Amino acid sequence: MKSSFKPKPGQVDYTHIRWAPVINCVLKHKNKILVVRRSEKLNFYPGYWNGVSGFLDDQKSLEEKVVAELKEELGIAKTQVENIRPGGIFDQDEPKYKKTWIVHPVLVDVKTDKIKLDWEAENYKWLTLQEVKKLKLLPGFDEVLRRLSPWIKNK
Repeated sequence: MKSSFKPKPGQVDYTHIRWAPVINCVLKHKNKILVVRRSEKLNFYPGYWNGVSGFLDDQKSLEEKVVAELKEELGIAKTQVENIRPGGIFDQDEPKYKKTWIVHPVLVDVKTDKIKLDWEAENYKWLTLQEVKKLKLLPGFDEVLRRLSPWIKNK
């Protein structure tokens, strides 16, 4: 059964809106990045590997939204976040869902590799950039990685 979104007060429901702003967070710990396998219960791209993503559907700043998504989906506290770096925004057209995603790539350096998945993901892996590229990736995630790659490769 697919999930049905119930907006909280102040949230926008982008379920049936053509243009939808989203964040796609790539977590980096030491020399590895995190990918999660999306739950079969999700409305969009079930079973694909991706970063931690979410709709920009409320009044929170980008940094506040990133911190909230990491807490909600991975159980990572704000104190475990070292750095948040936004990448270049791009549009990802998706005829299958009659959507155009306005993607905000974000690299998040974290102090821990310990996470606790919520229902939105079924599995996770800490991998190198080359290993990630071998997975069944969410459409557009390759572009997220490309835009963040200068920071992923450093350090």
